[in-house]
Amino acid sequence: MIKENVKETKRYLRKQTIQTILEEFDGNLMDLTKTDRKDKYRKMKQDPYSFFRGSAYLYFYDVVNIPFHYHTPQDKPTWIMGDMHMDNFSAFRNDAGHIVFDVDDFDEGFLGSYLYDVLRMVVSIRLFAAEQGFQEEDRDEFVAHFCEKYRKQMKKFNEGKDDPVTTEFTVDNTKSAIKKALEKLEEREATHELEKQTTTDGEGNRHFDREKHKLKNVSNADWKRLHEAWPEYIDSLAPDTFRGEAHYEIKDIVKKSGAGIGSTGLKRYYVLIEGKHDGKHEDDVILEVKEARTPIPAYFFPYDEDFWVMHEHQGERVITTQQAMHHMSDPYLGYLEVNGKDFYVRERSPYEKDLKEKHLQKAKSVRQTVGVMAKVAAKIHARADVDLEHDILDYHSETEIMKVLKGEKEGFIKEMQVWSKFYKQRVEEDYELFVEWLKEDFDR
Repeated sequence: MIKENVKETKRYLRKQTIQTILEEFDGNLMDLTKTDRKDKYRKMKQDPYSFFRGSAYLYFYDVVNIPFHYHTPQDKPTWIMGDMHMDNFSAFRNDAGHIVFDVDDFDEGFLGSYLYDVLRMVVSIRLFAAEQGFQEEDRDEFVAHFCEKYRKQMKKFNEGKDDPVTTEFTVDNTKSAIKKALEKLEEREATHELEKQTTTDGEGNRHFDREKHKLKNVSNADWKRLHEAWPEYIDSLAPDTFRGEAHYEIKDIVKKSGAGIGSTGLKRYYVLIEGKHDGKHEDDVILEVKEARTPIPAYFFPYDEDFWVMHEHQGERVITTQQAMHHMSDPYLGYLEVNGKDFYVRERSPYEKDLKEKHLQKAKSVRQTVGVMAKVAAKIHARADVDLEHDILDYHSETEIMKVLKGEKEGFIKEMQVWSKFYKQRVEEDYELFVEWLKEDFDR
């Protein structure tokens, strides 16, 4: 009887913690509607990995209270991605026209220990591998390989053997699932996204095809607000990439429904602009205008007044993160405020492709893939302090990271294996409690 009481009390307390955090973040801070929350939780309910992806706030709530040996000092933070997991890497074309493999989500970008990215990533590797049916021995190996490649690549950056500004991962230096995605992307036409999202009328005028791809009409009020805010976006563009106001003339606007798990409930629009403005409709460009909110790590990390003074606009913070981590960034990156909410703008590129799970069914393929992801992770951490316009960091992140990793190969790997195994089990237990809570309380 006592044993059962202990078990139930532990379950009850953890379930209450999960409920409190979901209510605070999704309900109060994100201010999601009941419908949006149901949509988000439906996605999170698919499996433990989906739950992990959609509950970053629970991860940070837990992880900041656990001591780890390999943190950098609090006064030497790194510009981190903030939500690093296997699904936030993809293949795309950069501004130089190169088809590359890199990170693709910057909404949670913030300053903090690099280790928070690594800790989240290794848990995602273990969860993903479990979903794919790999045994514990393989999962340990995948985590070890990620850590080993991350450390080796960071060491090369610190010693000047590689340059994070010029380092790229292309079809020539990748294998398996990543190479397949890059090869497929190289075959894609520049008009792919226009053909996918738009159509033309009898006179050859292009507009969004509202009959497919979850595109919906915007309200008259939103149409007016976006038009009124558009000059703010144009003013935010980098001077060296500005192509003249006529290039950014709005032709059509739609609301895009459906999103990643963590972005559920955020407003998102597609805007069709004129492009080169030479009468050729195939030069039209699709821009994504997405709402940006306070990054989740900010609620758990020490408060940094200087950071918020410099990055008060959340759309600006997101694009600065992307510019920091990508040496060839989108020339359409900008930001604006619509109806009191911050948004960032980027091109909806025709050249973007996620990895296929069917190409990640063999241990060798997963090992090779997480190895490249590790090098990408090291690159963005070392890259972010190189040429930021804002002088936030007066030191090199790779130097500070290698101070704690130097001579610690086996210890680093072991700690990440133990942690990821522990937290994978925690996620799976939390997932069961989450499903129970949905059924017993939220869905009623």
